[in-house]
Amino acid sequence: MELLKHAKPVDYKGCVGVWDNITCWRPAKIGETVTVPCPKIFSLFSGKPGNISKNCTSNGWSDIFPDILSTCGYNDYEDDYKVNFYVRVKAIYTLGHSVSLIALTTGSIILCLFRKLHCTRNYIHLNLFLSFILRAISVLVKDDILYSSSNTAHCPEDQTSWVGCKAILVFFQYGVMANFYWLLVEGLYLHILLVLIFSPNRHFTVYLLIGWGIPTIFIITWTVTRIILEDTGCWDTNEHGGPWWVIRIPILISIIVNFILFISIIRILLQKLRSPDVGGNDQSQYKRLAKSTLLLIPLFGVHYTVFALFPDRSSNNYKIIFELCLGSFQGLIVAVLYCFLNSEVQGELKRKWRSLCWKQTAGRDYRLHSSISRNGSESVSQLHRNSRAQSFMQTETTMI
Repeated sequence: MELLKHAKPVDYKGCVGVWDNITCWRPAKIGETVTVPCPKIFSLFSGKPGNISKNCTSNGWSDIFPDILSTCGYNDYEDDYKVNFYVRVKAIYTLGHSVSLIALTTGSIILCLFRKLHCTRNYIHLNLFLSFILRAISVLVKDDILYSSSNTAHCPEDQTSWVGCKAILVFFQYGVMANFYWLLVEGLYLHILLVLIFSPNRHFTVYLLIGWGIPTIFIITWTVTRIILEDTGCWDTNEHGGPWWVIRIPILISIIVNFILFISIIRILLQKLRSPDVGGNDQSQYKRLAKSTLLLIPLFGVHYTVFALFPDRSSNNYKIIFELCLGSFQGLIVAVLYCFLNSEVQGELKRKWRSLCWKQTAGRDYRLHSSISRNGSESVSQLHRNSRAQSFMQTETTMI
């Protein structure tokens, strides 16, 4: 950010500030040398510190010197597979979030349209869908901003130009945290459904406060700490540990609590399924509930638990694949599990389809009946006219 605090006048002669797909270069006068640190992106391949420079000449900017390979520790040939790996990962999770967004939007519309599906359980599912939608949109928008080739996206001329980019990052962090806490709400609801005698449907307001309220509090706190402690760039780096832990700790807590709930739910389900008091209908109900739980909680909790305590700087390919590639398809799996494979939803869709088919058939039969009625009326009228003509002829003949 310090690179671009010097705005150039209208009649400025020299080299304009530019983004060269590597780093930002501030405006410079002819003959001036601009030196900047190695871009942080190279830390993915090498932690080697260093500085790179460019000269401003009468013909424009010179090439980067010294050699970026020896200075920043990046080797085009040795690390080409890493670049390809990250490109593939980005393509996969972009596809995953896009497909999930379509499935979740469709599922949300279905849950909203049918009144018979309006209940606390489906309200929780709907909010979970919305959290996944929010997360998918925020990821796609964030990537469009951060990975844009636009000069203004990477090298704004003053501090106020970063406001939009920072707002996108706040939106992204809120979407991620809200998604974790609505997964926690799903776990809490299932646990209460199995353990407590009273109905969990009375506590939907509490679920709303957990799913949307807790992330709001911590994201506001994170925003304030970023402004105070690390108000640099687009807030996409974490050089200072304080703001990073403001977000990390609540997410870790939700992951751990959800994993504990998963263990408890499995234990309760096993006890109930082994109980001789469980009847046929109850047993089939518990089996369906167990199937849903076993499909949902491990998928959205166990792999997070495995990698939760690993710091970001020690991320390996397995963690990246789990959190980005598989995580991007979570929304699709949730939509399929809680909407498209739900027997109640399928029943409502089938009834709606039968109703539409019946209306179409009834309309066709009505048009056919109307056509037959009109043809019959015309035939009767014609017969009546013929009868009157025949009667008239008979009368005339008799008179003759």
